Amino acid sequence: MATPPLISRSNQPNFIPSFIGNSWHSFGNLFNSREISRATGFPSMSNQTLLSPPTKPGIRRLSSMSATFEELALGPSIVVPPEHMTKPSDAHETAAALELAKHRLAEKEKRPTDGQITPPKTPPQSNFTDQYAFAFDIDGVLIRGGKPIPQAVEAMKVLNGQNEFGVKVPYIFVTNGGGKTERERCLDLSRQLEMEISPGNTSLLHSEIKTDIPQGHTPMREMAQKYGTVLVVGGEGDKCRAVAEGYGFRDVVTPGDIIKDNKDTTPFRKLTDDESKHSRARNFGETEISAIFVFADSRDWAGDQQIILDVLMSKHGRLGTRSESFDEGPPIFFSHNDIVWSTSHQLTRLGMGALRASLEAMYKAMTGKELISTAFGKPQMGTFQFATRLLQQWRKDTHGINAPPRTVYFVGDTPESDIRGTNEFNTSDHSENQWYSILVRTGVFQEGTKPAYQPNATVDNVLEAVKHGIQREVDRNIKTAVQQLSEQQEAIVEE
Repeated sequence: MATPPLISRSNQPNFIPSFIGNSWHSFGNLFNSREISRATGFPSMSNQTLLSPPTKPGIRRLSSMSATFEELALGPSIVVPPEHMTKPSDAHETAAALELAKHRLAEKEKRPTDGQITPPKTPPQSNFTDQYAFAFDIDGVLIRGGKPIPQAVEAMKVLNGQNEFGVKVPYIFVTNGGGKTERERCLDLSRQLEMEISPGNTSLLHSEIKTDIPQGHTPMREMAQKYGTVLVVGGEGDKCRAVAEGYGFRDVVTPGDIIKDNKDTTPFRKLTDDESKHSRARNFGETEISAIFVFADSRDWAGDQQIILDVLMSKHGRLGTRSESFDEGPPIFFSHNDIVWSTSHQLTRLGMGALRASLEAMYKAMTGKELISTAFGKPQMGTFQFATRLLQQWRKDTHGINAPPRTVYFVGDTPESDIRGTNEFNTSDHSENQWYSILVRTGVFQEGTKPAYQPNATVDNVLEAVKHGIQREVDRNIKTAVQQLSEQQEAIVEE
């Protein structure tokens, strides 16, 4: 076997990023450009064919300022800031590749041998690394109080190739959803981060039930078929009703509907003109509510809890009745169980998990019984499994390798959900690769406290998390490459 030509320190490439540190230079004259590419997992900069391709066929580019949910539902799409409409930015390739991967994955899981969007027989050349990827929680990591955390924009630029390597690293966004569909979250993120984002980048933690990814066996999809009339709570206006109907629920009612039918339901809450407009009239004396779903954070704790308790303590979900045994009411489900979350306020604010705890306490005080409830969201295994399948499909499309990236770096701000979920999935039988947890200090977790679940690493912000992951990959790949070259040298000497 021929030995690759060696290069001297004076000829060593000078495109190692400043945040890589000195680990590279300690190996001096071991690598030529081909070995650099192999060692780092990054393509050689000398290969000028590995530039970001133009817009992919079949991908529609929609302005973040004017795109509608209906347009996003028509097929593979990318949401684009107006300034990038005429010329794709560095973020285009990531958004396009994951959007196509998501649609191919959906078609494959729905129709294993048939589909209109089929992977290319020969993967196109790409300047992506295929060995690792990043997954980001949104609130407290990238966004806080509706505005981007300062380091978030720079972190995305690094991943999109604005680094001294010119390499791109795939990434997805994973969140509990907050009562928004992937399409709505996609529009929000594109505007907030001022970059191209597709629904394929964005995965909601109750998103195993989203209409874009049909999976008949997923929990909420099954529930949509199981339950008839459901009460959906939380979110702004009528948005959660629309989300639930999009998930396949056939008959969805809201607290506003109930108040519209009987204004005395909540003595201290009266519907505004806008709320009344979006509330639907019906006779709840003849309606049986078969399940309660808290999709997003309540905007009116007092009113929503009163209505939820009325339904829980009713006979078979019929408002105006009261069960003598308190075991005839419908089940209740929460989309996640975060006690607190990060907003623009300097301190964390109460979240859905707090509402759940409050309801459980009041239910016990009123009935003497424990409330049995179910919470989805992190740290549920299904979310991480879907993210793994999506990244595996992306890697197959772009690199011809039918396996997920070796490592996924999950960046979160909440030890009890983000870190716990990542760690538990990584050690479970469901994990096909390594999931590495990184905790940031820009959200729920605060310096000086001890996390209930220990991350693999703790850093100041999302930019430092990206640098940490890349540094770790470079160090590991260099170590492997040096060992391989050493073995080759030894074999040649023995010959």
